[in-house]
Amino acid sequence: MNAKLIIITIYLIVIFSFIIFILVKARKQRNKIAFELKDLEKQKNLILSAPILNELNKVEALAQDDKLKHKYEKWQNKFDDIRNKSMPEITDMLLDADNQLEKKNYKELKPLIADIELKIYKLKQRTNTILSEIKEITLSEEKNRNQIVSLKTKYRALKQTYESTKEEYGEVAPQIEIQFENIEKRFQEFEVIMEKKDYDEINYLVKGITEMIDHIEYVIKEVPAILIMCNELIPSKINDVSNIYIKMTREMYQLNYLNVEYNIEETNKKVKNILDRVKVLNLEDVVFELKTIINYYDALYNDFETEKMAKNAFDSNLKSFKTKLVRTNNIISGLINELGELKSSYNLSEEDVKRLHIINTEVDNIKTSYNDLLDCSRNHSFSYSKMNKELDILIIKISKLDETLNYDLRNIGNMKDDEKRAREQLDNIKSLLKKARNRIRLYPIPVIPDKYYIELNDASDAIKEIQTELNKKPIDIETLNIRVDTARDLVFKVYNTTNDLIKTVSMLEETIVYGNRYRYYKEQVNNGLKEAEKLFMNGSYKKGLEIAMNAIDYVEPGIHNKILKAYADEK
Repeated sequence: MNAKLIIITIYLIVIFSFIIFILVKARKQRNKIAFELKDLEKQKNLILSAPILNELNKVEALAQDDKLKHKYEKWQNKFDDIRNKSMPEITDMLLDADNQLEKKNYKELKPLIADIELKIYKLKQRTNTILSEIKEITLSEEKNRNQIVSLKTKYRALKQTYESTKEEYGEVAPQIEIQFENIEKRFQEFEVIMEKKDYDEINYLVKGITEMIDHIEYVIKEVPAILIMCNELIPSKINDVSNIYIKMTREMYQLNYLNVEYNIEETNKKVKNILDRVKVLNLEDVVFELKTIINYYDALYNDFETEKMAKNAFDSNLKSFKTKLVRTNNIISGLINELGELKSSYNLSEEDVKRLHIINTEVDNIKTSYNDLLDCSRNHSFSYSKMNKELDILIIKISKLDETLNYDLRNIGNMKDDEKRAREQLDNIKSLLKKARNRIRLYPIPVIPDKYYIELNDASDAIKEIQTELNKKPIDIETLNIRVDTARDLVFKVYNTTNDLIKTVSMLEETIVYGNRYRYYKEQVNNGLKEAEKLFMNGSYKKGLEIAMNAIDYVEPGIHNKILKAYADEK
């Protein structure tokens, strides 16, 4: 019973909590919407409180001509439309929103509030536009008066600057003074129009005066420098460049590609044209054009210096190139002349032969280009900078050919070296094999193993193969090197086998002799040594040595190490 009561209580609490949550949420939503509507009402009222009426009253007082009266009527009609039509429409929408809020019809409130916000925003835009247009008239007098005062101050400062440096303006001075007079007339005209209160004309006139003063300011600032560039700097550069050009031409420099004479003539025309424009105060692009001219003549100095350096480089490079060309030509000519002998002596590939012929052809072409370049240098047909570039190309070509030629020289040299080395190694190999044979003959070995004779025959055959390759014409160097390596390995093998065999026989003999002292003390020693002697006579030297050392080990443990150490010390 108690459990059931607890469950019912919990259920009721949950239901009650849920109801409270719904009520609180609904209240918050209603308060939020009410606040939004209150804010929209405030925004609507602020539109009406905008100072349009005050500004319209000012315009009405200023409207003395038909043009301004027409504007006033137009703005008044727009404002009346806002006040009598747009504002009541928004008011009705706000009242409708209040009713919907009272009915708690939140679903329809959202789109309605959005429409009210949009209409208020558009209405603000309209009132701001009207107010801006009206203020252009109501503030025009004060704004233009302040601007004219500022322009007059600037004008006086410019005129004072001009008067204090009048001599710097030369033949342009009369036109500058006329421009100052025109500006003064515009100031007087401003006062007349201000009396008439023709505000459209005033704005146009103030803009015109501003442009005239900006222009005369630029003129006052730039004309002295322009006149110096036209009358002093550029003529000086032209004179200097002309003298250098004449001198270098007499020294047989080819400078036609610079078009100096033509460009000087064009410069003089351009400067005259610029001066004519400056005299009427037309300075558009003048400074840029003059700087371009000056940069051109400055670049000419660099061109002249480049030609002088190119001449020095050409003369120097020509000597080193000639040396390299003669060396390369001598080498390739020598190889081509020896090609028949080389082909008969060595197994040159078709690719090697073809490459040598290509190099020879390329060298001939370079010689032709070099001779042409020498003719151009003697005749002064081209500038040194151009000839130096051509010489650089030839230097690169001959350097690349040298790399290829060095490869062929190394290849052919290696063939000759390999042949020479093969003949030298053949003598060394024969000598080593002879030494091995003599050692085996001189040492009394009872039985020489068949394996030794097989190795000896293989080594002898390999030596014959070397001789056969050396007698071939042409020699296949690759095969020859293989034959030499094979023969050397086989002869060393015979030599080492000879030494090992003699060493083993010697160790066995000495071990038996050493063990004879123990024959009569131990039967095992006597039997072992007899077996070792038997193996010695049969040619089983390694096995006999092992049995002899094992027999002695009965009476003298560790004999193996002693014997091996004794032979190691002897070596």
